[in-house]
Amino acid sequence: MNVGIVGGGPAGLFFAYLMKRQDATHRIRVVERDPADATYGWGVVFTDIALAFVRDVAPELYAAMTRHQEVHDAMRIVHRGQAVALANNTFHRMARIDLLRTLRQHCADLGVAIEFGRRVDGVDEFADCDLIVAADGAASTIRTRYREHFEPTIDLRPNFLAWYGTTCLFEPLSLIFRENGDGLLIAHTYRYSRTHSTFLVECDPQTWRHAGLDRMAEPESLAYCAQVFRDDLDGHPLLSNKSDWFRYPIVRNRRWSWRNVVLLGDALRTGHPSVGSGTRLAMQDAIALFDAWRACGDDVEALLAEFERRRRPGSDALQAAAVKSTEWYESVRSRMHLDPISFAYDYLRRTGRVDHADVRQRDPALAAAFEALHPEGVPP
Repeated sequence: MNVGIVGGGPAGLFFAYLMKRQDATHRIRVVERDPADATYGWGVVFTDIALAFVRDVAPELYAAMTRHQEVHDAMRIVHRGQAVALANNTFHRMARIDLLRTLRQHCADLGVAIEFGRRVDGVDEFADCDLIVAADGAASTIRTRYREHFEPTIDLRPNFLAWYGTTCLFEPLSLIFRENGDGLLIAHTYRYSRTHSTFLVECDPQTWRHAGLDRMAEPESLAYCAQVFRDDLDGHPLLSNKSDWFRYPIVRNRRWSWRNVVLLGDALRTGHPSVGSGTRLAMQDAIALFDAWRACGDDVEALLAEFERRRRPGSDALQAAAVKSTEWYESVRSRMHLDPISFAYDYLRRTGRVDHADVRQRDPALAAAFEALHPEGVPP
């Protein structure tokens, strides 16, 4: 097949690699808008389950990825200044740039052509391609250009986020809730390398405006957040990398494909940083599209229908859980009165997919502590 891919992120690169590895005669070209040396973003996280799908379909790529990763079996919630440990939460963490470099190198070794620093606004230049993959992110120019065919909806969530980094090494993946005179700010933070941690700050619109963050330039916002979390940062600075405030868009598409054009990754659907699902969804999309090709061959209409049949149920379920998680953070002020144990317990059940039996199995100590605080009974 002749395949054109718009977007050199995990979805586009992983699909390119799987196809070219399967059949060297495929002609595959990837066009990426950012320069090759761009280092936007900080770290990415995978659960054991999320990495298993890479290991199963591409063990050689899994081995290369895990050379860069940090593995930690620790998570904690910091509420009212008290840390509550959450057991059996293994996360594999790595720098986003290391993931991209690994995928790029594996693609290049097979002969996949990758062009950097060029924005693509339409599909005309791919007129000779049998299949066109739009994997160009949540703000996809391809999806926007042909919106009448994909029929997207963009649900811009109310909370504001800023993606910082820090040299403070947060060994447990930590969710830190800090209240001050302006309102409530939340840090999602974890170590992803030997030298750096991701430090994502979130706040609701009331806090954002009351603190004056809506009027601050980027250096002022960074300084404000560093002050709010000064006790947690232990003297380390916050670091910026185009760390402007943004509101997260929940992207859905009524149609996943049009003619020979298919959406992949964040262009197709977004999760939310609070469940760390973006990279996982993107790479699972790539596997599903590859499997659909293996099942249907070069019949593009059939393979795109098969891709959606295989992928939509799991994709919709994970996105629904992500939306539930998003709503929990948006309404978390109403839970700040809870004691730290009850607060952490409520967090674990935020997506609606975890019941008390699940908590007891995953974290017996937390379940026992919660039961001791609530002798009147526990929710089902």
